[in-house]
Parts: sequence; C-alpha cells; structure tokens
Amino acid sequence: MLEACIIGAGPCGLAVSVELKRRGISHVVIEKACIVSTIYRFPTQMVFNSTPERLEIGGIPFYTERAKPTRMEALTYYRTVVDRLRLPLRQYEEVLSVERLDKDGAFCLVSRTRSGRMRKTEARTVIVATGYFDHPNLLGVPGEDLPHVSHYYRDAHPYYGQRVVVIGGTNSAAEAAIDLHRIGASVTLVHRGSAMSDKIKPWVKPDIQSLIDKRAIDVYFQSRVTEITPDDVSVDTADGPLKIPCDHVLALTGYHPDTSFLERMGVEIERETGIPMHDESTFETNVPGLFVAGVVVSGYDANRIFIENGRLQAPLIAEAIAARQQARVG
Repeated sequence: MLEACIIGAGPCGLAVSVELKRRGISHVVIEKACIVSTIYRFPTQMVFNSTPERLEIGGIPFYTERAKPTRMEALTYYRTVVDRLRLPLRQYEEVLSVERLDKDGAFCLVSRTRSGRMRKTEARTVIVATGYFDHPNLLGVPGEDLPHVSHYYRDAHPYYGQRVVVIGGTNSAAEAAIDLHRIGASVTLVHRGSAMSDKIKPWVKPDIQSLIDKRAIDVYFQSRVTEITPDDVSVDTADGPLKIPCDHVLALTGYHPDTSFLERMGVEIERETGIPMHDESTFETNVPGLFVAGVVVSGYDANRIFIENGRLQAPLIAEAIAARQQARVG
C-alpha cells in the first residue's frame, strides 16, 4: 500500500512527486506516455514565453543558452530532475480506472502497460495531474476525421510545397502559419475572431501581422469552417461561403481536460467552467483522498494555469498528504 499515486508525469505531476519524495512519502507516478509528453508534442522549434527559473522544480537550476528556454532544453531539464532525484516513475502505462477500496478508504488503480499487461496499484491518496493536451477542441464538422487533418503541429518540413489551411487565431496557429510560409507552403488562415489573439507571444505577433499586412498568406477573419473534404475546406466567411483547395488542414483550436475521468471517480464538476470541486488550500476534491494538480484544475480555461503557477500547487498537496499520514500513524 503506497501513500500516494500520481496520475500524469507532466511538469506539475513531477513537481508533486518531488515534494512527496522530499517528505519521505511513498508514492509512484504513472504516465501513459513519456514524461512531459505535452512538451514533447510541442512544435520542435518552440520557445517558451517564460524565463527558466519560473519553470524550475525541486530546486534544480534550469540552465539555458538564451533568456527563454526551448522545447529541447525543457525536455532535457525534466529528464535531469527525474534522474537526479530518482523519482519513482512508470512510463507507458495507462490508468484505466480508480476505485475506492473498502479498507481504510484507500484506492485501487487499474492500469495497462504498453505490452497489454493489467496491473493493480493500491494507494491511500491519488493525485490527478493529467493535463489537457490529449483532448483537442473539435470543430464538429464533416471530414474532421480525415487523415490529412491534424489538431497538432510539430514541424513545417512535411508541408513544403503544399497548400495548408490553418484554423485558429492563437499562438499555436500564428507560429504554425509563420513556419509554414517560411519553408515554402501556401498558407490560408481561418479564424472566427475579428483579429489574431492579443495573447500571442510578443516576438511572434509582429511576424504574423507582417504576413497578414503584406498578404503573404491568405487570411479569413470572422469565418467558420463548415466541412472538410479530401480536396478542399468549406468556409462561411464574412462575405459568404467559400471553398478553399488544400492538401492539409491544421485545426489548432485548443484543448480541454478530460473531466469525464474525474467524474467517474466521483468528483463534482462545475458545468459552466469545467472546474473540479476542490479545496484551494490543499487541492483535495470532494472525494476524500483524491487531489487534482496542474491545468486540470482550471477546467475549460486552459490559459488560467500554466507550468509557472501549477508547480506551486505541489507543496500544498504534499503537505496535506503528509498531515493525513501523520494523523493516521499518530
């Protein structure tokens, strides 16, 4: 019987593991992919909007070549944290269910390894730090499931000489449009808003605005995609319906947490916001012994919690678990 089990090895899940390890609390981190898999799936040339010290966990310095860390530097950093602190980690193992045990009010987690083997883990407390990147905000239009449509952007090279429709108006869409134009793709940007988001990184905003002003890319604001076919995209524009020929579609419309996973465990979810019911001083949910950490706490507004402030939840969660352990053992 472990004292705690953390579901998810993103930066916030690892931050909780660090704090539990410091307090000598037995635990394990179970991750269905690789560690910090969200960062791994970011565009290969991505640069963070934060300085390195705001991403640090465990008091381990984050050294970078420039003022802003890159995706590759972040991957190296979090691997270093796991290695140096010897965090108890099980990768490529997906948690399928979390059930309450009769004895002591603890939990039994059923998981499946990459080889298909089923595994049970018992823990007195569970911390859900699953993030949101696995669940894109779907357009809900015919053709969205076609093979040339993706909700993720990694690298521009495969799109050289291709016609690409980018859907969205936030940072992800802006960076993808810039990269694609630079490597020789024909880019069309479709966004339902009247302009690009104000939250775009300050060093990205001038570049995307320059492309728009020079008409180096085609842009349709106040427009909505209604259908995707193998050869084109149907769009309702401010000037009427339009078909845009294309070879690839990047629907970069954001992501959301899997609240259904929490609901199956008995966590109450605020319908309008998607925020799980929790104590803001400990991050324990309405289910005793079940905690939430990281961006899953923010519900549908993924811009409310980042690595920078999500990591600060870890000491509060660890202190609450340590107090429970102390009360039990006397």
